[in-house]
Amino acid sequence: MNDQTIIQFLTHQRVELNRSELTASSYGSDLEQFAACLGGGSKLDWQSVTVNDVRAWLVQRSSLGDSARTLRRKVQALRAFYRWMMRRGLSSQNPAADIELPRLPRQLPHVVRPQAMDSLLDQGVDMDDFEAVRDHLMVLMFYSTGIRRAELMSLEDSWVDTVSRQLRVRGKRDKDRIVPFGHELACWVERYRAVRTAQVGATDLFFVRRDGKPLYPALVYRVVHSALQSVGGGDKLSPHVLRHSFASAMLNNGADLASVKELLGHESLAATQVYTHITLSELKSHYKLAHPRALKKGG
Repeated sequence: MNDQTIIQFLTHQRVELNRSELTASSYGSDLEQFAACLGGGSKLDWQSVTVNDVRAWLVQRSSLGDSARTLRRKVQALRAFYRWMMRRGLSSQNPAADIELPRLPRQLPHVVRPQAMDSLLDQGVDMDDFEAVRDHLMVLMFYSTGIRRAELMSLEDSWVDTVSRQLRVRGKRDKDRIVPFGHELACWVERYRAVRTAQVGATDLFFVRRDGKPLYPALVYRVVHSALQSVGGGDKLSPHVLRHSFASAMLNNGADLASVKELLGHESLAATQVYTHITLSELKSHYKLAHPRALKKGG
């Protein structure tokens, strides 16, 4: 990456806005790709870019097979880049500002049914095996609290309070929230701590490996994937599926949308409302199965 303007923008994204390395890297690739498309490379005159240039690029990327989600990210990368340049007097206009974002096909989050989760969580566990207890607790914590994988991995031991039965969770952009939990999870936390102390020793992080080192994303994914496979959890067996399952279970059992939003750490209700479509879908399914006249034709 040779364009110094892009490099400065990405530094701003990482340092000042605390964007993830993945987001910054994606934005950087998008901006370099756009510059290459216009033939400017590292010497592109960003001030001369027009709305038609942006549209032509998106048409090209669409013809090459980029998905609607990818195209949306590319537009958002350009918008953010030009907003940053305008604030610094490097550009007088934002050619991506009025570009309509491609619509995403609505996909309902995949969830694991409560009966399947009950079957999984009621399985026997070797209570003296550190990894067995830890892995069971990870799955139970995902399902009981709806936290994200990164949030689970970053939990500090002092953030897990079994007396008040609540977690302090550090979410996106370092925003903290409090998530309550129940008696079952509290009991498993205490058992895990006892086994961890005996077999690993004192740690600042809550979840660790046998050698006391932090967890890593692939390990957490593997634990959840293996657990859900054992109960036929479907094709999508990631930690995020348990987050979806938590939200769906909460709404199906009477929790209000605003409460679920706070528990999940969403910025707005719009991100949480997708789960209402899951519950409506389930209601329709149950109606068709249960009501004697649901499938009657004519009328």
